Amino acid sequence: MDWRSTIKGFQAYLKLERSLSDNSIEAYSRDIEKLYQFSDSQAVKLYPETITLTNLRLFIVWVNELGMIPSSQARILSGIKSFYKYLLMEDLIKSDPSELLESPKIQRKLPDTLSYGDINKMIDAIDVSKPEGGRNKAILEVLYGCGLRVSELTELKLSNLYLDIEFIKVTGKGSKERLVPIGGSAVKALKIWIENIRVHIPVKKGEEDLVFLNRRGSRLSRVYIFMVIKQLAELTGINKTISPHTFRHSFATHLVEGGADLRAVQEMLGHESITTTEIYTHLDREYLKGTIIQYHPRS
Repeated sequence: MDWRSTIKGFQAYLKLERSLSDNSIEAYSRDIEKLYQFSDSQAVKLYPETITLTNLRLFIVWVNELGMIPSSQARILSGIKSFYKYLLMEDLIKSDPSELLESPKIQRKLPDTLSYGDINKMIDAIDVSKPEGGRNKAILEVLYGCGLRVSELTELKLSNLYLDIEFIKVTGKGSKERLVPIGGSAVKALKIWIENIRVHIPVKKGEEDLVFLNRRGSRLSRVYIFMVIKQLAELTGINKTISPHTFRHSFATHLVEGGADLRAVQEMLGHESITTTEIYTHLDREYLKGTIIQYHPRS
C-alpha cells in the first residue's frame, strides 16, 4: 500500500464516516504523517500493511526522543489506533498491530478554575456603557452559564436560541448538536446585546445568523475572545493564566461541587465519554479534601 493514497483514504473516512471537523482531521493526519516519517527512516522501508507491534513500539520510542510529552504521545497513539481500525474495516490488513499497543501513563492535570467571586468581578469590570461592553458581558455570561467551548460560542446562531424556554442549541465536535439550559443572567445579557446593540450593526453577508459579531458585522475570532478575557483578568488583578476554556471548566466544577449528577454535566458539556467528565470528580475530591483540612478538628 502506498502511504499517500492510504492517508487520503483515511482522511475521507474521518470526514464522511466519522463526521469529524477539519481541525480534527488535520490533527489525525499529522499523527499518521509522523508514522510515515518513521517508516521512511528505517533501514528497510515499512508500509502500512507491513508494520508490526514491535515497529509501533519502536515508533513510540522515536516519538519520545523527539521530546514529546506523554499527553502528546497518547494523542498520537489514538490517531494510530484509528488509522489501523480504518485499514481493518476496509480489509486492507488482516490483523491490527496497534491492538496491544499501550498508551504512556499520563498524569491528568486538573484544569485551572475561577471562583464564583472571580467570575463576578470580571463581569462587573466590563464597561457596559460601550457597545462592545454589552456584547462582552453576554459572551462571559454564556461561556460560564452554559459551559461552551470557544468555537461553539463563535458559531452560536440566533436561530438556535430558545430564550423563552431558556435553552440554546449548540453544535459541538463532529457537528453533534445538543440542547443546553441557559440561566436568567445569561438570557438577560443576551437579550440586551441582541435587541439593543446588535440591531444597530451592519451585518456582513453570510454572517446574519451569528449571535456574536464585531463592530464591522463579522464573526468574532477565538483569539479576540481570548484577548478580551486576558484583559479583564489583568484589570481585576486575577493572577491566573486563564482562557475562554477556564469558564467551561469553572462551569463544570461549580456544578459538580454543588452536587450535580455527572451524567447531566457530561450531557451539557457535550463529552462523548463519561471518562472525560470524570476529571471533575477529581476536582470535587480536592474540594472535599480542602474542606476537611480546613474544618475538621483532627486535621
